[in-house]
Amino acid sequence: MKNSLIVQKYGGSSVANIDRIKNVARRIARYRNKGYRLVVVLSALGDTTDELLKLARRITSAPSEREIDMLISTGEQVSVSLLAMTLQRMAIGAISFTGGQVGIITDYSHTKARIIDVSADRIKKELRKDRVVVVAGFQGINPDHEITTLGRGGSDITAVALAKTLGAGICEIYTDVEGVYTADPRVVTDARKLSYVSYEEMLELASLGAQVMQARSIEIAKKFSIPLHIRSSFNNKTGTIISKEVKAMEEALISGVTVNKKEAKVTICDAPDKPGIAAVIFKEIAAKDINVDMIIQNVSRTGYTDLSFTVSVRELNRARQVMSDIVGKIGAKGVTYNRDIAKVSIVGVGMKTHSGVAAKVFETLASKGINIDMISTSEIKISCVINKKHADHAVRAIHRAFGLDRVRRA
Repeated sequence: MKNSLIVQKYGGSSVANIDRIKNVARRIARYRNKGYRLVVVLSALGDTTDELLKLARRITSAPSEREIDMLISTGEQVSVSLLAMTLQRMAIGAISFTGGQVGIITDYSHTKARIIDVSADRIKKELRKDRVVVVAGFQGINPDHEITTLGRGGSDITAVALAKTLGAGICEIYTDVEGVYTADPRVVTDARKLSYVSYEEMLELASLGAQVMQARSIEIAKKFSIPLHIRSSFNNKTGTIISKEVKAMEEALISGVTVNKKEAKVTICDAPDKPGIAAVIFKEIAAKDINVDMIIQNVSRTGYTDLSFTVSVRELNRARQVMSDIVGKIGAKGVTYNRDIAKVSIVGVGMKTHSGVAAKVFETLASKGINIDMISTSEIKISCVINKKHADHAVRAIHRAFGLDRVRRA
């Protein structure tokens, strides 16, 4: 066996209750029987993280981010200990750890920290004892030994980072779907599973709203060429392999259509149209650690212009807090906010060598009477901001227009 070490990550739906935890344990036992060494990363049980956040909001509408990390990091500790107990009951050597215990060191940002180092010495020690090592995903500690969390989907980051540090042969991501689809099957009933997708495409899909994997985890996998296998924890079918670009991928024009309904548009009205204004605006926003997505500036009229950008709905309140200062500082007339938007995107490496893709997207939306507020493009993606009420209709129309219901990638 060329590399017998596998890192597996199981999402919240895969460990939502005791029966599902037992199902995961049986899968691990099958791998052990085949001679594999395993490091298993878990998310919290089911909707535990959301339930913990609801408890916090019953106390205060503006909880400390440090205390939020203290609170929500407990979810993963429950799941890893329960799985370790289950494996031990099956006479399989196992031990559970928190992120901090296995040396996952992050920066100082709470609720969306970034990993700066992973020692994994304790994992290596336990692997030498022939134990299954079960690690709490989504969390680490900063240099001051404060607990931090990695943001939504952070268990993916934990798994990929450990796969890199430990030199695993593959990182398997188990979820409640069978792989990466051409669209969300809940929105598009004839969406098709892709057998292969490139890092480049998956990074775009994840960052644009596909919920199968966390975008930052794809960045790590791409940087260190870590092969990923996205598959269901509820059957043994082959899922989707994420790896470097191959010939089969180049033959497909579009890989998928995504939608993100969790963004909001901020518009600064009548800002002075002169050099340095945009720099002032986005420097202030960056100082508050707010991530900006799409940006559009209107044509100047009598020395003034409107400037719009999108942010995550989760960060909208923080954006509101800084906008009044920004408007006063630059001498703009005001600011508006719109939560009723959605971003619909198409992704595909084939777009690099094919013309007319953008025109087809715009024609499709126009034929359905859907107006476009903002447009953003790259070599392999096109994103359009539209009214949220049209989002699902737009996804289905674009999916059909590009023939993605007929896509087969072998």
